[in-house]
Amino acid sequence: MIPFEFFLVLAAILFVIGAYGVMTKSNAIIVLMCIELMLNAANINFVAFGAYNSDVMGQAFVVMSISVAAAEVAVGIAILLNAYKLRKTTELTDAELTSLRW
Repeated sequence: MIPFEFFLVLAAILFVIGAYGVMTKSNAIIVLMCIELMLNAANINFVAFGAYNSDVMGQAFVVMSISVAAAEVAVGIAILLNAYKLRKTTELTDAELTSLRW
């Protein structure tokens, strides 16, 4: 059996990689992928703590979290595609992409 601490270390490493990507990258698609990486690290923690406590609530939270993540990605990609169609770029450092006004 894999020790509980290994799952926590794996989740911490994934979360740190995702946070680093969000803070340093300027491409909006990469930032969305890093946010998903951070969310998956939280999901690993939910499942690990649920298994450690012999409770199924961890898996229930993960199912709900994955459904929210799917909706977030759908909305984010739709906004990015619209911004790319108008501005021909997905870089977050451009002044036009930092405002949501037309």
